[in-house]
Amino acid sequence: MVESKQLHLTVGPEDMRRRLDRTLADHISTLSRTRLKTLIQAGLVEIDAKPITDPAYRLSAAEKITVTVPPSEPASPMPQPIPLTVVYEDDDLIVIDKPAGLVVHPGPGNPDRTLVNALLAHCGNSLSGISGVRRPGIVHRLDKGTSGLLVAAKNDAAHEHLSILFRKHRIERAYKAIVFGIPSPPRGSITGNIGRNPGNRKKMAIVTRGGKTAQTKYCLQQVFDHGAASLVICRLTTGRTHQIRVHMASIGHPVLSDPLYGNRRAILARVSPDARDHVRALPRQALHAYRLGFSHPATGATMTFNSNLPYDIYSLIESLTGGR
Repeated sequence: MVESKQLHLTVGPEDMRRRLDRTLADHISTLSRTRLKTLIQAGLVEIDAKPITDPAYRLSAAEKITVTVPPSEPASPMPQPIPLTVVYEDDDLIVIDKPAGLVVHPGPGNPDRTLVNALLAHCGNSLSGISGVRRPGIVHRLDKGTSGLLVAAKNDAAHEHLSILFRKHRIERAYKAIVFGIPSPPRGSITGNIGRNPGNRKKMAIVTRGGKTAQTKYCLQQVFDHGAASLVICRLTTGRTHQIRVHMASIGHPVLSDPLYGNRRAILARVSPDARDHVRALPRQALHAYRLGFSHPATGATMTFNSNLPYDIYSLIESLTGGR
């Protein structure tokens, strides 16, 4: 595998107060300004060892810039024999129980070893092509750190059918999340347009201008550790990037161990000593897509699938309940 390369630059007096993207474009002739802007927004440009995601960042003299350039991605993903947990499969679709840590499709920083690469090895050329050569069969996605159920289309007719169901909100999607504190009221609906966080392009946020309409319905199921955390079920009306994570954080109950939206210090201070090690050890957000339902594209039959909590989240719950 081709490795990433790094480019280094020290800011001189002539570049003081200039924009980061324009300065890089002037000094790195092998990369376009658009490409450099993409690298900045992806967190691949560091100044004095700290990631900077704002292309308009104003430079200071003597700052040391490091640009990490990932290898070029292949035009078409290649099949890779990555183990899959197949929940259901027929000639029209395949339902996967995705593990946390597996990226759904190739992109910047993840050129291969994705679910798409695994599906190509498993299904061969039978995946739909509507989403393009780099996302064959992909109708929807889960974040890298989110585990659970995902459906992929094996032909264009199935893809169109499933896409319409998603667009018309006729897909049942339910998640189990371990969140900080106890949501009040115990049952509710969170609405708010979701768009890029203007201060951190790697994050999403509820925005007052632009963004996309989003609604998450939640229901409290169980309280842990004297109210330090709780299990909630979240159901999606819409499906925006990081939707549950952003919405739960917006009401003061972020998903435990969420690297982007969690309040790690507050959570560790609140949970019991026995649970702290489990919270620290969980490398991803405690969020699992446990239920998926839709009508079959060929037969029209209602299909519903369920997935048990993976071991890491189950162990977290055990620690929060003291093994009870």
